[in-house]
This record gives sequence, C-alpha cells and structure tokens, in this order.
Amino acid sequence: MKHGLLLLTLLASLCSTPARSTPTATPSADRAIEAKITALMARMTLTEKVGQLNFPSYAFPREPQLEAVKQGRIGGLLNVVNPAHVKDFEAVVQASRLKIPLLFAIDAIYAFHISFPTPIAWAATWRPELAERAAEAIALETAQTGVNLTFAPMIDISRDPRWGRVIEGAGEDPLLGAAFAAARVRGYRKGGLATSAKHFVGYGAPEGGRDYNGAQISAPELFDRYIPPFQAAIEAGSETVMASFNTVNGVPVTANRRLITDVLKTRLGFDGLVMSDFAAIMELKNHGVAADLADAARRALHAGIDFDMESKAYDRHLEAAVEAGKVPISEVDAAVRRILRVKYRMGLFEDSPGGVRKIPAKMDEETVRKRAREVARESFVLLKNSGATLPITEASGTVALIGSAALSTNDHSWYGPADLEKPRTETLLNALLTRIGDRQRLLYSEAFADPCGQSFKDKEHALSIARGADLIVLIVSEDCTVSGEGASRADLTLSGVQQEMLDALSKIGKPIALVVETGRPLALSAANELVASMLIAWNPGTEGRTALAEVLLGEVAPSGKLPMTFPRSVGQIPISYSDLPTSRPATGDRYTTGYVDEKPTPLYPFGHGLSYTTFEYSGLKISAPAVRANGKIEVRVEVKNAGLRAGQEVVQLYTRQTVASRSRPMRELKGFEKIALQPGEQRTVRFMLPASALGYHDEDGNKIVEAGPIRVFVGGSSAADLETGFDITD
Repeated sequence: MKHGLLLLTLLASLCSTPARSTPTATPSADRAIEAKITALMARMTLTEKVGQLNFPSYAFPREPQLEAVKQGRIGGLLNVVNPAHVKDFEAVVQASRLKIPLLFAIDAIYAFHISFPTPIAWAATWRPELAERAAEAIALETAQTGVNLTFAPMIDISRDPRWGRVIEGAGEDPLLGAAFAAARVRGYRKGGLATSAKHFVGYGAPEGGRDYNGAQISAPELFDRYIPPFQAAIEAGSETVMASFNTVNGVPVTANRRLITDVLKTRLGFDGLVMSDFAAIMELKNHGVAADLADAARRALHAGIDFDMESKAYDRHLEAAVEAGKVPISEVDAAVRRILRVKYRMGLFEDSPGGVRKIPAKMDEETVRKRAREVARESFVLLKNSGATLPITEASGTVALIGSAALSTNDHSWYGPADLEKPRTETLLNALLTRIGDRQRLLYSEAFADPCGQSFKDKEHALSIARGADLIVLIVSEDCTVSGEGASRADLTLSGVQQEMLDALSKIGKPIALVVETGRPLALSAANELVASMLIAWNPGTEGRTALAEVLLGEVAPSGKLPMTFPRSVGQIPISYSDLPTSRPATGDRYTTGYVDEKPTPLYPFGHGLSYTTFEYSGLKISAPAVRANGKIEVRVEVKNAGLRAGQEVVQLYTRQTVASRSRPMRELKGFEKIALQPGEQRTVRFMLPASALGYHDEDGNKIVEAGPIRVFVGGSSAADLETGFDITD
C-alpha cells in the first residue's frame, strides 16, 4: 500500500526523458509494427488515409456508416454497445479493400453493468490498487460487447469543486492524481480495453469553474501540477490521449501545436494517437480561431490532433485540402501512422506482431460486486464524529433514519449505457434493517419527495419520528444530474429543502449523524455546525448502500481521506492545501491574507478523514541532515493505534522548500501509505524521498532542483503538525 518512491521517481524525471507509450511492447515488436505500417500505408489511397482519421458517433440509420466503413472512410466508432452491431461493422471491415480494423469506444468509466463508486471516491480510498481492480472489472464487463477502447481515465487536476467533472478525477493533487491515473490505465488494459487519458491539458482549471471555459496556466503550474498524471498514464501504457475542449492562455488546445505536438508528442515522447474530444474540432469556430469547418480541420491537424471525434471535419475537408496544397500530405501520414500503430499494438490486426487481441474471460457478477463494495467501504470519509456518535450500536438507542435517499437505488452511472438493464441494488434502509434485526428500533421517514430533497413529502412525519428517537441519521444527496459534464454549480450548499430539514431536526436536541452523497466537495459550514457526525459517502454505486450500512453500524471502520479540500464557502474557491505563501500570512488582522467575512482556512483540509479509532504519530526521523541534489533521504515515523478498535490510517508525507528562487507551495504531498493496525499496535512507516522529486519548473519549463532548506511534515492530513527538516546541497 506504499505510494512514494516509484511515483516520486517518475515525477522527478518528468520531461527530462521521453516517456514510453507502451511499456509492454518489445523493441523487435515495435520495429515489426513500423515496417507493417509502412507497407500498409504504401497501399492506401488518400481517401483511405483520411478515413483512418474519421471517428464518428454511431448513428441511425446505420447503413450509410456501414457503407463508409466498407469504403475505408471510417477509422473508429463511438457509442456502439450492442455486440450484434459490433459484429456487423467487423463483417463490413472484412469486405473492405484493406481490412483495417476499427476502434470501438464508449465511456466505460466507472460503470458498465455493475456501477462502482464514482472515481473521486476511488481517490478517497488512497489505495490505487483498488482503483486498478475496479477498472479491470469494468473493462472485463465492457470488453464482452466487442468494445475495445474506453474514454477513461479522466485525470484532470482540479482545485475547483464548482466544476462538475471533478466526479471523474482524483482531486487536486498531482502525486495522488498520478498514482490513480497509472492504476486506472493498468486496470482497464488488464480487463481488455485500450485507454484514453483525458483531457490534455488544463481542462480542470476553467475560470469560474464553468465547464468548457478557458484556463490561464503558467509554465511552472503546467509542468508541476497538470502534466504529472498524464506522464504517469503514458508510462502505464495508455494507447491514446484526448485533447481538452478549452483554451489555455487563449489558445484552444485542439488547435494548440505547442501543447499537443511540442509538449505531449515531442517532450513527453507520446507516440500513440491523440484524439479530439466530441465535436471539438468543429467548435474551433466558436472559439473564434477558425473561419469555417475546413479551416478548423487544417488547424487541428497541424496542431497534432490525429483522430477527429464526431466533427466530420477531416472526412469532409482534408482530402480536398491536400489536393489543393493547403495541407501537407506529411501531416496526414503522421496521423495515420499513429492510428495504425495503436491498432497494431492493441492486436486488432490478424498479423499484429505482439499477438492478436484476445478478449479476457468474463468476470462473474458476484466478484464484480465484491470489488465494488470493497472500493465503497474504503471511500467513505468521516469528517466529524463528536462524542463517538458513530458507529450505531445498541447503546445508540432508537434510531430515526430520515431521507428518501435511503430508499434510492440510483447508482449514479450517468456514463453507463442507457439501454442496459440496471442491476439489483440494496437500499440503505433495507441494508440497515437486515443488520439491525430485532436488537433495536429503527424508525424511518422519507421526508423528501425525491432522493435529492428538492421538495418535502412529509416534513412533520420526519420531525415526529425524530422526537421519538435517541439518534437521528439524516441522509442527503446531490443528484447526479447536477454532477458531471456540463454541470457546474455556483451554489455548493445542500440542494433543495435538505438544509431546511436539517435546521428543523437540529432544534429537537438529539445528536444528528449526517450522511452526504455527492460527486464533489460541498460548502457544508451551515450543516457542520448542526451535526455531531458527518460522513461523506460520495456516489457509492451498486453495492454502495450495503457498504454504507456496514460502516454506519461499525462492521467496517471508515478509512477514506479527502482527495479535495472542502471549503467553508464558495467564495474561497479555488482552494487547495498547496497554495503559495504570501507576503502577509493570515493572522486574522485585516491587512493579512484572508477575508473580512470568513476564515481563510478550509472547513476540512485535503487528506482529512477520521476513523472509529485514533492514531498517534511520534518519532519522526530522517536518515541525514542533508542530501545532495542527486541523492535520496529516508523519512520514518512511528504510528500507533491508540484506540479500542482496529482501523486503517493513511500516513501522509508533505514537504516545503522554505527558501528558493521561486515562491514554493506551503506544502506538497510527496508520499503516502495506507496501513491497518489493531488496537495498541504500533508500526514504523518509511518513505524514501529522492531530492530530485523536490524540484520544480521555471517559466521556460526547465526542471530545477535547488539547494536550500526542506521542511518535512508527516501525519493523517495536509494539516500534519509533526515536522522535521533537512537541507538539499549542491
């Protein structure tokens, strides 16, 4: 469960050496692939070459697309999920002149049939190996249909929870994000799917948190914060990368040659294919950088976009542009080579040097469910637990469960294929009743007319049963329709009448345990003041309510940690634990960093999460007082379970360079390990910290490891106060 040395070494070498796009490929296989591509391209007409760059969405009636495939005018299709339809297209490929196989892609992100918790919840486990197992299971379900590519993982770093797509990623930190990016790529590939690391780059930093909006990103930020997960995904073998919709510093990424060709393909050494996002080439006109679709096609291809998803710009205009001398054939050939390279590496050709693709055997449903429940159990984050309100025990007395989300089986698989039958899902109410049995009373009221509390159903009934209980458990939910793509929010408080219900319940005077289902950090200051306990359950998936019952009843102790900071209010956003220091650190005085109407600190910091036991840290030591820039140093700490229950703790290592040529972040995550301890058990946790991992990039994108003092902090969150230090020397 240790995640320090390998990732730190990876990040330390970022941009200094070319990355390998397919680590499993052998040099001899790569040489054979390139030879086959050269021979195949020599036989291709211009129409067939341009056809390989065309990536439309499956459409009805499908006869025109079948004919286009036969003519060699389509290189891949998205949204084909019916196995019979996949076979129809494959049959047409065999009837085509060159028999070049197709890519079949869908958004198999965290669900196909069985829904796993959403990816932000995967990150909350702080166990990348669980994400790898989850991705493998999802891929195994998906691959049975004939689909061979997933539009995942989304690995955008974001410090702005207003942006709805934080649900798909791993949060705000590049080290944590890189760990989960690599794990997800490995998992999907093990399950039989090629991957598309997305969205390169800066899509998670839109101004105002508004989806598709532009981002302003300096070179140091780009290389220090946003590129590391893509580097990790490439190292893990991601076959494709998807370009982002947005502008970065005023230039749309889809037309940004500096980012796509110079940085991604050349500097990072990525030699797979780069695809546009859905209709993004067409949208260059909306950005105001293309006069028409033909102009957009020329600009996107020149930038380095190999695969045109759904804009049909390449299909309609590239052939004529080449013939007219407006587009060099070399740019078309370069894109075709990348696409064919990926198809050969995936084993889609019958003569693929690395072997023909074999679809892995299907995983039985119970095994998939077991993996989904395992992820859910470890993803729940206990933010607050005054007076040991949770877990629910017989000593808790009569329990009032309130909220229609307790009856919901909505697995929030907003990216699962719409025509698939949803699997059976246990409700939270049934899961609790089954486990509590006759040992104590469990009262229930829906309170709300819908799972997300947009309006009341019977507020007075909820208050009535609450008055007769000893403990109130209120479950609230952020609906998936306001989370995900195109779902930016300006208000991050509890939606609908859920806060009003909480306000009324608080006046009864009984302890309240608040359970929050959400796809993003929310601004929960008002709720936090009224409850004794608060548990973030994310969107927990098919097995999630069963896992939630286990945690609420203490069968499993919560062990999740926040992958994103929870703000006190929207006005603090963007917010991150790794902010830069200012000339006037916050002291509460008006003329220091902060707000006149709010504390500058978060409600709950990055890395925070409680258990049903307590952990003590001591004995923080380093192996030497100084280390050279090319050396490494060991950090070790003693961690003890000081409580009466078994539990898991995520031990987190942070550093700060206090004096440097550039202002450096207050803290940066440099390692983490999740450990399990029995009551009274103590363990030594060790991290190996390369000095090279403490470097940063300058305005020109150059990596610098600078001599100077380094502070080291170790603990259970980014607010860790156990510290020591050492110096980096020349």
